Amino acid sequence: MKAKHKISGLVRFILMLIFLVIMYSAAFFITDYIYKILDWELNELLNQIINSIFGLILTGLMLSIIRKIALSKGWMQKRDAFGTIIEAVERIATGDFSIRLDDDDIHEHYPVAKLRESVNKMALELDKMENMRQEFISNVSHEIQSPLTSISGFAEILGNEGLSLEERQHYLGIIRIESKRLSRLSDNLLQLASLDAETIKFEPEVYHLDEQVRNLILACEPQWAVKKVEIELVLDKVSITADKDMLTQAWINLINNSIKYTPEGGRIKIELYQKSKKVLFKITDTGIGIAEEDQKHIFERFFKTDKSRQRSKKGNGLGLSIVKKIIDMHHGEIEVDSKLGEGTSFTVLLPVKQ
Repeated sequence: MKAKHKISGLVRFILMLIFLVIMYSAAFFITDYIYKILDWELNELLNQIINSIFGLILTGLMLSIIRKIALSKGWMQKRDAFGTIIEAVERIATGDFSIRLDDDDIHEHYPVAKLRESVNKMALELDKMENMRQEFISNVSHEIQSPLTSISGFAEILGNEGLSLEERQHYLGIIRIESKRLSRLSDNLLQLASLDAETIKFEPEVYHLDEQVRNLILACEPQWAVKKVEIELVLDKVSITADKDMLTQAWINLINNSIKYTPEGGRIKIELYQKSKKVLFKITDTGIGIAEEDQKHIFERFFKTDKSRQRSKKGNGLGLSIVKKIIDMHHGEIEVDSKLGEGTSFTVLLPVKQ
């Protein structure tokens, strides 16, 4: 009997696998037919996402139809394991990602238990994505609302004819600062979206990394010179095969970060070495440092160690996220080492050749 049960379970698993293959294949051919009619060309990532979602919906609908037919014919009980899983998939398809199936709901062995685990995992991941989406919208709204409120308020004050020229220039200066803040936010969001969607072409080329870093330090001289920050460069001659424009953005973000959080009269040291088939870039400052509990979050989008989000910091929490994305695209690694009040060090490891 036990052997018979195992064979029966294997047959059901194979049938379920065949059913899923048929449903997702149907989803692929349907969407492909629609794209041809509408003359649409989508990138591979977006096309895969649409096919997966449509395949999930198609699977849920077909399972629902099969279940209704089975119930009407008396082939299954209303609350058996298969029916519970179908109901869960239907709820997920409507946007309810909180559904979880536990052992009390389903007592079946493999493959039904495995299917239950897969449904739970899918619901959990979709729930995480939904939470991230809501948090992202909340953060973007906050970052946009703050400068817009300032611009609106000070623009209204400028309508007061009794203002002196000095006061008028002061308020205009604030409006300019907040407008630039909005512009930076827009640029960073567009860049992150392009990096995520991989619409930016990855164009590696051979060039001297030490020359690139040295030129960027010179370009940032107005920022560090006004704060009387001492710059120390230890740059070996290093050639690398990488996307020059992308790495330029990464180095600028890291350098500007160090300058921003290093007090007047502080010191920044930049090192560049080649170790075997790896390139090591390290930037160390004597700035305010990062709390240990914050260090694991600094590459998250919109995360700020400055909890009050003061305007004086001029950041939107996206710079290090862009750096991390660019380093990942180059198959590299980035680490942070910091102590409050003592300074911060960012270390980047990149392969010499992509």
